[in-house]
Amino acid sequence: MKVLVSDSISPKGVEILKKAGLEVDVKTGMKPGELKAYIGDYHGLVIRSATKVTADIIEAATNLRVIGRAGSGLDNVDKAAATKKGIVVMNTPGGNTITTAEHTIALMFALARQIPQATASMKGGKWEKKRFMGVELFNKTLGIIGLGNIGSQVAKKAQGLEMVVIAYDPFLSEDRARAMGIEKVELVKLFRRSDFITIHTPLTPETKNLINKETVKMMKDGVRIINCARGGIVNEADLYEAISSGKVAGAALDVFEKEPAESDNPLLGLDNVVCTPHLGAATTEAQENVAIAVAEQIADYLVYGTIRNAVNFPSIPVDQVARLQPYLNLSERLGGFAAQIFEGGITEVTIEYMGDASELNTAPVTIAALKGLLTPILEETVNFVNAPLIAKERGIEVRETRSAEAGDYQSMLAIRIKAKDRETYLAGTLFSKKDPRIVKIDGFSVEIVPEGNMLFIHNNDKPGVIGNIGSLLGKNNINIARMHFGRETAGGRAISVVSIDTPATPAVLEAVKGLPNILSVKLITL
Repeated sequence: MKVLVSDSISPKGVEILKKAGLEVDVKTGMKPGELKAYIGDYHGLVIRSATKVTADIIEAATNLRVIGRAGSGLDNVDKAAATKKGIVVMNTPGGNTITTAEHTIALMFALARQIPQATASMKGGKWEKKRFMGVELFNKTLGIIGLGNIGSQVAKKAQGLEMVVIAYDPFLSEDRARAMGIEKVELVKLFRRSDFITIHTPLTPETKNLINKETVKMMKDGVRIINCARGGIVNEADLYEAISSGKVAGAALDVFEKEPAESDNPLLGLDNVVCTPHLGAATTEAQENVAIAVAEQIADYLVYGTIRNAVNFPSIPVDQVARLQPYLNLSERLGGFAAQIFEGGITEVTIEYMGDASELNTAPVTIAALKGLLTPILEETVNFVNAPLIAKERGIEVRETRSAEAGDYQSMLAIRIKAKDRETYLAGTLFSKKDPRIVKIDGFSVEIVPEGNMLFIHNNDKPGVIGNIGSLLGKNNINIARMHFGRETAGGRAISVVSIDTPATPAVLEAVKGLPNILSVKLITL
């Protein structure tokens, strides 16, 4: 398999990809048209912030399976288009945590003590000691917007400087905030109380222009703002106005709405604005760390199928892969079997986890069931990445339930699919902790090995049915591998699942259906 590296990364990352047996091409600085022309040959793509992976590029990426960003931000990737096409999108969220947090603190010091301006003044032959009066960080209130990996590191460092740290993060629990020694507050209170405000959130529709004319009005007079997250979170025109009026004492910016920042950006002309050209992750250590991390992640996925740090698929930790893999296999086969015996449109799918299975990381197992369910009934490619999106687009409601009880088994998975007036239920388990078996189909107890070609037959429980099926298949040179049976009561309705070595033709299926006491027959292929 081939991997394209379209932005500069540490040579150590390239070496890791090659050692994994992948063919690697490094082509940096390509224009969109060039990337579009090349991308169809590659299974993996490694980027940083320069490459823009648009929907147009993704459409041309006929073989692409994974996009890996050497860094945390992914606003230069059309994640929706990638997900729809089944491409895993992953980043390296921890690789630049320390260096970005340190840069934030450095910018805060520079802003408080006007270090860049004083340096420029001295290099201009001046000694303007009175001009550059600063402020202390000690005992000042730092408001942190977003307390993820980077925000948490900034908080620790600010606490070491004896600052008062408050934070807004809707996903942060009160208990976690208390354990970190941080006061969790609502955003409005953060604006009103903070002497310094630093931003550590992704750029999303919710955070775009989060700092604007109206929110600045809520802030203290003389507040200072630091942004090492993403351009666009701070409305630059509104910030310029606020600094010019004196409402905001100054700002330190590492990121801009347009990058590279345009030379006529009015913020660059303000003396009390400190700025750097997106250097948050620009340390030797960080660049090496993220290159190694993204290379290992892409190699693990392309070579072994292990997913880590994906933003559009639940990651499976390495230590859980061995335990989850048999359940992923069972779940996908249950979904595939259910889809082929169910007739009509599906409106609701429930995955039931029972016994030991109730303790699993269920997200990837549920996705496996959806993949199995949707693959037989759709012409488009369905995989572990796009299966949830496809289900949602088709109005299929997906649910999960858990129960500590599994009846006669130590562990069971079940899939229940519904339409308006129909329902089908399949349950399965693992024999020897790895071999999938279907043990219930609707009201019938069975023991089916779900693999290969199978005839799924509804019949009356009468003498001669099995013999007739065997004889007919033998006459058509179709060998029987296994036969499984289940019945409601003696002489009542029954099901027969016949595993065959070669697929049955439509003519054979019609012939089976014409046998005495056969009610229906379907060919199942897994």
